[in-house]
Amino acid sequence: MSTYVLDLPVTDEDIKKLKIGDVLYLNGLITTGRDEVHNRVVKQGLASPVDLKGKAIFHAGPIMKKVSDDKYEVVSVGPTTSMRMESAEADFLAKTGVKIIIGKGGMGPSTTKGCKDNICVHTIFPGGCAVVGAEAVKEVTGVEWLDLGMPEAMWMMNCEKFGPLIVSIDSEGNNLIDNNKIEFNKRKEEALARLKR
Repeated sequence: MSTYVLDLPVTDEDIKKLKIGDVLYLNGLITTGRDEVHNRVVKQGLASPVDLKGKAIFHAGPIMKKVSDDKYEVVSVGPTTSMRMESAEADFLAKTGVKIIIGKGGMGPSTTKGCKDNICVHTIFPGGCAVVGAEAVKEVTGVEWLDLGMPEAMWMMNCEKFGPLIVSIDSEGNNLIDNNKIEFNKRKEEALARLKR
């Protein structure tokens, strides 16, 4: 396991060196986007109003505080369960050029293939760290699709050392959560066998 600090946007070479279990911190522009953003881009065929090429999409519904007509501050920004985006994520990656997905929990085979095909990674931001996330946001630089509501809009956040992010799917198609399930079930069967002796 290695720890990396990367500046956004990242390159394919940056992504290829990341392996499942690695810990990552990000500097630069991170954009939130969850269910409705994926729906608009993938199912409705709309172009993302934010240039996401080489950047990170954060499955999150932040709480924002309006401080002036066009200025917001982050109160809290915690991850949304990534599996909710599973059916759309591979197409979203292909259409937008996103290189890093940030969310909660694992994702399935479609996203795993999407990460391999598009040289991307999925990372897990630990649950319960929404205030830690907010502290890493230095400035909210803008918002798009605010008509979707605060949690579903695309918030652009300039961040400094945002993390820790744990790589759960790498660009070679390895899936940490799936691997753990196999390993933990094996250990469970071994433990049950010992108990039955």
